[in-house]
Amino acid sequence: MNTSPLWHPFTQHALQDSEVLIDRASGASLFTKDGREIIDGISSWWVNTHGHCHPKIVNAVQEQAAKLDQVIFAGFTHQPAEELATELLKFTRGTFNHVFLSDSGSTAVEAALKMAIGTHAHHGKPRHTIVALEHGYHGDTFGAMATGAPSVFNEIYAPFLFKVERLPFNNMVDAFKDLLKKNGADIAALILEPLVLGAGGMKIYPPDILKQLTELCKASGVILIADEVMTGFGRTGMRFACEQANITPDIMCASKGITGGLLPLGATLCSKEIYQAFYQKDKSKTFWHSSSYTGNALSCAAALANLKLWQENNTDEVIKNVSAMQATQLKRLEKHPLIAHPRQCGTILAFEVCHNEQGYLSSVAPQLYQFFLERNILLRPLGDTVYVLPPYCINETQLARITDTCLAAVDAIRAGNLKSAA
Repeated sequence: MNTSPLWHPFTQHALQDSEVLIDRASGASLFTKDGREIIDGISSWWVNTHGHCHPKIVNAVQEQAAKLDQVIFAGFTHQPAEELATELLKFTRGTFNHVFLSDSGSTAVEAALKMAIGTHAHHGKPRHTIVALEHGYHGDTFGAMATGAPSVFNEIYAPFLFKVERLPFNNMVDAFKDLLKKNGADIAALILEPLVLGAGGMKIYPPDILKQLTELCKASGVILIADEVMTGFGRTGMRFACEQANITPDIMCASKGITGGLLPLGATLCSKEIYQAFYQKDKSKTFWHSSSYTGNALSCAAALANLKLWQENNTDEVIKNVSAMQATQLKRLEKHPLIAHPRQCGTILAFEVCHNEQGYLSSVAPQLYQFFLERNILLRPLGDTVYVLPPYCINETQLARITDTCLAAVDAIRAGNLKSAA
């Protein structure tokens, strides 16, 4: 039994004896005190971009910590937040006008939902329906859970969640058209993960679908919320997935890679029209949303250093190189008979393993996880879906080693000895 008092996320402690104690990290690697070097193939839950403990981000946080750590963000501001907002709006190529800061992807989504609902209400035409995608995931706070697909993640909380209309993954456009015909005047917002549904199994859909959904939103007064928490900051091959469809959502949620993976921070970016709906002399129409650490100076300093690194390191080109390396690895994986639906979107590579148990609770997931970890590779399968989402500093040798390990795992499945091999 685990003797630690810690309760870890997404962990069934009755089945997992102990956690791996990480002592330090650098680049694409995690190091244990006993000398193991583990390749971080998932960017430590999709947050790390330039590599662990990047000295320029670390230094920026250290310098800021000596000046200002935290101050209430209602009625006060500070230079790191002001600079971050300016640079973030530039980084998104001037498609937004305002930035609301929070402390995670879930809180960025909560803010977005409240902005959308409040905008309609403050215009005197309240709408009450939220639309989301089948297999979508937007976080684990209650509003975010409601918009996420029904699953083992939120099943026991279903009676407490507000109703959401869902678009089937394989027929999103036609289903949305039907919803608009039936109840368009009451649809407040469509929330979606652009191009890639992350926790739902790294499901990929084409930019044209995203573009058509956007056009339908604009024609019907529906606010489009793009949840770029995972897809943002280069994961799909461009800075933000929405760029691939050449669309601008009304609201965009960002987090994870925003600080390069060093500190927690969320950001909800919006259009001038959204902001103006709350900009009124009537105090009751204030945007009533916050958390104690909104606009934390240390997180803002980390995010600002992260954005500067994009320019200094020419990260846009680095991402193209990582995407090309992933394409090479995809060709190797495509040849294996037990690998199904191999796919890639930018730096993200994913596939399903052919197994008699499918879905998130498949018994193959913990077996694969253990198999990878004992070979010093951190991959965390989503049920029978294996994905590789590395930091951008990863090299070709490290990626090839990840692929070698994936191929060895499916070979062990074919031989019927994955457990013993692990």
